[in-house]
Amino acid sequence: MILSLAAVVVTAVWFSERPGSVLIEWEGWLIQLSVGRFVLTAAVLLIASVFLLGLMGAVGKAPKKLREWRQSSRRERGYKALTNGMVAVAAGDPEEANRQARRANILLKEPPLTMLLSAQAAQLNGDEEAAARYFEEMLGRPETAFLGVRGLLIKAQKENNRQAALLYAERAYELQPKTAWVLNTMFDLQIAEGRWRAALATLDEADKRGAVGAASAQKRRAVVLLGCSEEADTAGDLSNALKFARRANTLAPDFLPAVLRIIDIMIRMGKARPASRFIQNAWARTPHPALASSYGEIGDGGNDALRRVKRLEKLLSFNPDHPESHIALAKAALQAKLWGEARKHLESAAGEDPSARVCRMMAELEERSGGNSENVRSWLIRASDAPPDAAWVCADCGAAWDEWTATCGSCDAFGSLAWEPPAHARALSLQVPDKEPSSLLLDDEISKGYESEIVDADVAENSKA
Repeated sequence: MILSLAAVVVTAVWFSERPGSVLIEWEGWLIQLSVGRFVLTAAVLLIASVFLLGLMGAVGKAPKKLREWRQSSRRERGYKALTNGMVAVAAGDPEEANRQARRANILLKEPPLTMLLSAQAAQLNGDEEAAARYFEEMLGRPETAFLGVRGLLIKAQKENNRQAALLYAERAYELQPKTAWVLNTMFDLQIAEGRWRAALATLDEADKRGAVGAASAQKRRAVVLLGCSEEADTAGDLSNALKFARRANTLAPDFLPAVLRIIDIMIRMGKARPASRFIQNAWARTPHPALASSYGEIGDGGNDALRRVKRLEKLLSFNPDHPESHIALAKAALQAKLWGEARKHLESAAGEDPSARVCRMMAELEERSGGNSENVRSWLIRASDAPPDAAWVCADCGAAWDEWTATCGSCDAFGSLAWEPPAHARALSLQVPDKEPSSLLLDDEISKGYESEIVDADVAENSKA
């Protein structure tokens, strides 16, 4: 502005110092003006022309400006309706959500923006078919395809349609391979469907993408490898089944299910000596009744009770102080009718607070060795109040199971089962002792018999009174 004013002043001074006149002759007209007036007149005409041209341009652009203003106002109201609809969905108001969805659709006329709101409003109103239609429409647009497949995936999960959910999860992975929840959801669904090798690949990808912690990934991988082993076993491929189980054992040497599976496959493949060595090494770390049972059955031990005792004496030497070693040997001694040997090891296993299993074995020993029936009953009663036997216990829900599985049968938690005593005070029998039918009743028959004796005694005492 200052520069412009200075230019005008300089120009005026310049013309004032140089007086003169301008003569214009046009169409018989003669116009004579001083230089200053001529310049002033020219300037006024120039300014008037510029103003008129600007006015004409503004008038010409007015319809377009009006349309743009109306569109902007319409879009603003549409976005406001979209926002209000989302708020209504969050608040659980289906009527308001539907109303705002229709309003946003009319005002915006942009399906990618309004289809998600319409689908959520339909779900909130209980109209799953309409919601599915909206989600299907979203699949056809690149910008909303992921939202559509996510909606269909959640819908399939709600309906417990795992196969459909897995297909949608795989589609979501194709669209967004780096998304953590997609990888984790696909992994869970593959586990539920028993697709172990696919789950292993998904877990590797999730680990690479950082969607799962390193420690958690290693624990999960060991469990999945056991699933792969079972999958190969079912297909009759024992060689690969053993390889997968060994990989699981390498990842987690103290993972007992992997140890048990390796031994089972080795025995079925006729690898008795490697299986025996493997059991000996495992027994030193994590003794388990199944290990003792398998060790006793290898070779001639399964057919000869005395040889079985000898084999289990050797096994005991690898972990001589563990109660499980004495329990295993006591069981073998019972089968061989070595009552004194059985009693010695049961007393070593019992300690100050014997478990329910030890109490039941003591009752069996008393009964089979011709002991006092009162002692038998005493041990059975004691078993009912004794600490529960170890079982496969879920760390998430506390449910106890006789056999290990990759997922808990109660809460579906993955890799949550561990061999330990249940937290609840209910004794769980994991084995049925080997007994001769002629000399020993079944446990439940013994219990019923002595419960009957207790009732008879109470009746007799009442009658005397």
